[in-house]
Amino acid sequence: MPRSNRPRRAKTGRATPGNAAGGGKHGSGPVPELDLERARAGIARRESAPDGVWMVRTMTARKAEKAYICPGCSTAVLPGIAHLVVWADDHLFGEAAGLAERRHWHTNCWTSRNFRYR
Repeated sequence: MPRSNRPRRAKTGRATPGNAAGGGKHGSGPVPELDLERARAGIARRESAPDGVWMVRTMTARKAEKAYICPGCSTAVLPGIAHLVVWADDHLFGEAAGLAERRHWHTNCWTSRNFRYR
């Protein structure tokens, strides 16, 4: 007789260890609500440009808590303003050095920057 691949469920409606009502192997607590803004903002993306390869991470207005100077326009990126955090991915001294030299840019300054051709 062939085996059935269907999961077996209790006929009485009681929770079994594999049932969602019983908790199972994935935990028994409530599922925390997903913060979509935090999930989208925390991931760095790689951008390739004539001036190098850059890692770019979006900083949301809620997460921006300090003031920085934008290297594109030399004005302040104030707290509460959404902006970009940018660092070199192809730094001469490695990833750690590139990350240590990260800069905070206004989004418009980063997209409209002039490339220096060598």
